[in-house]
Amino acid sequence: MHIEPGILSGAKIAAANLAATALAAAQAPQLFKKPQLILRTLLAALFLSVFMQSFHMPAGVSELHFIGAMPIYLALGFAPTLLGFGLGLLLQGVVFEPTDLLHLGVNFLSLAVPLVALHATLGRRLAAGAATRVQSVLKLDAAYYAGVAAMVGFWLAMGEVATPFGEWVTFAAAYLPVVLIEPVLTVAVVRLLQSHAHRPLVQLCFAVPARG
Repeated sequence: MHIEPGILSGAKIAAANLAATALAAAQAPQLFKKPQLILRTLLAALFLSVFMQSFHMPAGVSELHFIGAMPIYLALGFAPTLLGFGLGLLLQGVVFEPTDLLHLGVNFLSLAVPLVALHATLGRRLAAGAATRVQSVLKLDAAYYAGVAAMVGFWLAMGEVATPFGEWVTFAAAYLPVVLIEPVLTVAVVRLLQSHAHRPLVQLCFAVPARG
């Protein structure tokens, strides 16, 4: 889901950075209202970094990453996940891929905008009480990664150089195995957390979904 250098103009990158900053700033006050969300945000950033480094490969116009979006979202909540994505991408850039820092705002929006849309629609309805059913989580994953693919397509359409449509299709299709595999991991993580929901440390670190 990374956008490679040279595709977007400096003005468009700057506009994306402003939009990304505004989106993050809109959610940041929640961290001060509930201090435990700061810890969850740091955990989300760490999990995203670990997941992305665990598996990534070239795919069409971009890269296929294992993001682990639904395990993070359902285990830590919306605001920590959104802000954790930004911090995680920053960590990735500083430690592993300095060239990605140029498109930090762009790549953040590619992950964050689909999350906002998901949370406002399917997320609120399915996440509460349905996180232990593979079918429900599959809907969340399908919607989210379709959004990520659409965001990458959006950036490419705004690019300074025309990108063959087939390259984008290759990238979008590469996420199909993730959509099929990630729900199994998500359900396993949620059930594990639910089985330990009585522990204070779990209550502090995670937003354990209710049993469905």
